[in-house]
Amino acid sequence: MTLIKSISGIRGTIGGKVDQGLTPVDAVKFAAAYGTWLKDQHTGHKIKVVIGRDARISGPMISDLVVSTLIGLGIDVVNLGLSTTPTVEIAVPLEKAHGGIILTASHNPKQWNALKLLNEKGEFISGADGEAVLTIASEERFDFAEVDDLGKVTKDDSYMQKHIDAILALPLVDANAIKLADFSIVVDAVNSSGGIFVPALLKSLGVTKITEMYCEPTGHFPHNPEPLPEHLTDLSDKIKEVAADMGITVDPDVDRLALVCEDGSMFGEEYTLVAVADYVLTHTPGATVSNLSSTRALRDITEERGLTYSAAAVGEVNVVAKMKETHAVIGGEGNGGIIYPELHYGRDSLVGIALFLSHLAHKKMSVSHLRDSYPKYTISKNKIELTPDIDVDQVLTFMSLNYAHEEVDTTDGVKIYIGKEWVHLRKSNTEPIIRIYSESENETKANELAERIIREIKALI
Repeated sequence: MTLIKSISGIRGTIGGKVDQGLTPVDAVKFAAAYGTWLKDQHTGHKIKVVIGRDARISGPMISDLVVSTLIGLGIDVVNLGLSTTPTVEIAVPLEKAHGGIILTASHNPKQWNALKLLNEKGEFISGADGEAVLTIASEERFDFAEVDDLGKVTKDDSYMQKHIDAILALPLVDANAIKLADFSIVVDAVNSSGGIFVPALLKSLGVTKITEMYCEPTGHFPHNPEPLPEHLTDLSDKIKEVAADMGITVDPDVDRLALVCEDGSMFGEEYTLVAVADYVLTHTPGATVSNLSSTRALRDITEERGLTYSAAAVGEVNVVAKMKETHAVIGGEGNGGIIYPELHYGRDSLVGIALFLSHLAHKKMSVSHLRDSYPKYTISKNKIELTPDIDVDQVLTFMSLNYAHEEVDTTDGVKIYIGKEWVHLRKSNTEPIIRIYSESENETKANELAERIIREIKALI
């Protein structure tokens, strides 16, 4: 059994002993810590929290525990029930709530669940705030309400439509062009809440030819729910079988979007953001942001327009901070995470789908041809294991000095740009490992770059 406590929430496998898995006791303890933190932040106010969950099997149990704990603290709860991460993020400010909790383990398998924590803006809490919640949990500094001061629960199932309506109202979402394009689309929603939300969005956009795969929100994931190519063979086969124009897949909480071409080949998670950014920049020129481990293609299409690209440390909260700092019009992560601030500051597959289909409708080309129109890069992911006595920070410092003649970014580990190639070195927070991501024009060259860096590190140590 596994339990991981971090500044962004608590994540673990269901069952086991307390503090070793995500047990009912751990769920209550962490929900109480978050509720207490909110009360500390908003002294004298009646606190309101929005709750939503994905469809995983443990969702109703964890939701009942969290909701009851917040009520016990005297906090009012707006329970969206089966929902998505971006929908909860949108609901928090609309409800004028003080925070939100999303019950999802994102792309992890069905035995996992998690509590992800939002602030009053509907954005993930900061590192400092996360540390404060962890401290309250470790100290068990909880003060529950007396009977007359208990919180109340309101169930609200209207937010799927509110989310869709907000997307349809965006100036760059061209539902008429999408309808006229008459797309045929296959959807794989891995039997989670995307099975409800994605088809509903497509129908609202005027798409009538929808083939649904694994769209029953049972929580029994038919394959590994992370939207990687090796997990999407069924979707690829179905696209070819029904001669669809494309395939769409999302992870269980609908904040990661992957696309599959009409020939069953992968569009590429890294290129979801690139394509959407291309469309957004065409109509609303401005700055872009992605994390340091995302493809260079976003930088290329931004700078070729004379615009500014910035790289952020890995992690959604860091990308959002950089986007606010640079007033970016589009940003996200190379895992298929689209952040479009015109709607809200959070990864949102639904707005990503609407913007991508608008782009495709205007381009009037196949999905594979659109993919091939972008700068072609391939990322290779490797790691090097070190002995515990080696100073990883010192190794990274040496590598940055060794490549001082190149463009070097030390925001998050060390990223070295060598012409159109790059390598990103990051240390693990839990073990003596350096993660090595490299990118070049093809897989062979990306691997060669990684192997060269690994040899240099081994020679150093």
